[in-house]
Amino acid sequence: MHTHPADVGVSTLPPMPEKPRPVVSIGGGGIVNDAHLPAWKKAGFPVLAMYDVNADKARSTAEAWGIPSVYEDLDDLMKAGEKEGAVFDIAVPASEIMGILTHLPEGAGVLIQKPMGESIEEAREILTTCRERKLVAGINFQLRQAPFMVAAKQMAEQGLLGEVHDVEMRVVCQTPWNLWSFLFEKERMEINYHSIHYIDAVRNILGDPSGVWCKTMKHPKMMELAQTRSSIIMDYGDVVRANISTNHGHDYAPDQQECFFKIEGTKGAVKIQIGVILNYPKGSVDQFLYVLDDGKGWRTMEIEGSWFPEAFMGPMGGLQKKLEDPSFNYTNSVEDAWKTMCVVEACYESSASGATPVDYTA
Repeated sequence: MHTHPADVGVSTLPPMPEKPRPVVSIGGGGIVNDAHLPAWKKAGFPVLAMYDVNADKARSTAEAWGIPSVYEDLDDLMKAGEKEGAVFDIAVPASEIMGILTHLPEGAGVLIQKPMGESIEEAREILTTCRERKLVAGINFQLRQAPFMVAAKQMAEQGLLGEVHDVEMRVVCQTPWNLWSFLFEKERMEINYHSIHYIDAVRNILGDPSGVWCKTMKHPKMMELAQTRSSIIMDYGDVVRANISTNHGHDYAPDQQECFFKIEGTKGAVKIQIGVILNYPKGSVDQFLYVLDDGKGWRTMEIEGSWFPEAFMGPMGGLQKKLEDPSFNYTNSVEDAWKTMCVVEACYESSASGATPVDYTA
C-alpha cells in the first residue's frame, strides 16, 4: 500500500525565507558540486561568487554552475558578499574553518559544513568566535533535514508512533574512502566525518543523551584509515534504546548491504532505507516504510527528494529564515551543533577508555 505524507498529516518541506538571499560560496570541492550548489539552485538561492584556495578549482566550479564572479583574495570576496547582503557558505576541511570565520563581516549569516572542527577544542573556538562576532551561524548537519527524516520526526512529534522507545541506525556497506584523500590524515575519522550525522539525527528525535558507550575501530583491509567501523549506544535511561552501528568494510558485493534508520514507538514504527549510502557513489533507492496501530500493516510512503541534494536546502533555508526573523527557532544553529560535538567527544573518550574487564574467576 502506497501513501503520501499528507495522508498522515505530515510535510517534508524545509523552512524557507520569504525573500531568498544570494549566497557566496567558499570552497569548490566535491561536496559543493554534488550537493551545495544543486541544492541552492533548486531552492532558488542565487550564487554570486566563488572562492577556493585552488583558483583553478574555483574557476572550473564557477564555469560549471554559471557563477558570475571568482575571487582569488578572500577579503575581497567578503566585502563583495557584505555589500550584497549575501549568506556565506563555508565548505572547507574542518581544520580550516577558523581561518575563514575571522574574515567574515560582523553580524554576517554563515553556514558551515560539518563537522564543527576536528575536536571539541576547535568546536568551542568556533562557537566562541560566532558569539563574539555576532554571526548568525549554522552547521550543515543536513541529515536531520532530509525529507524522509522530516516526515519521521513529525510523525513522532504528533504522537502517531506513540511513546518512542527505540531508535536504531545501521550501516553495512563498502565505502570508497579513496574519494576523500584528506581523510587518510585524520586521527578521528569514522565518527567525526560520518556517524556524526547519525548522532545528530538521533539527538534531533530524542534530545540530548546523558552519556554514551562507544567503540570505534579499524578494518584489516583499511588499516591506513584511523577508523572505519563504530558501535555507539546513546544513553536515554532504562526504557529508550538508541543504537548506531556502522561497518564500512562490507566487501562482498552490494547484495547484502544495509543502511536504515528505524524508529519504534508503542503505537507504530518507521523504517527508512537511505539509498545514497548503498553501493556508493552509484547509490540505491530510498524507501520509507511505516506501520500504525490501525490494523492496516506496513505501508510505503512516497517521499519526494532525498539526502542529496534536498536535505541541504533545510540548513540554508532555515538560516535565511533566521536572518529574516530573529525569533525563528533555527535547529541547525551553532548552539545546537555544539551539543552534537559534545556527544561526539564523549564517544571518542568512551572508545579510548576501554571496556569493562570481564572477571572469569571461578
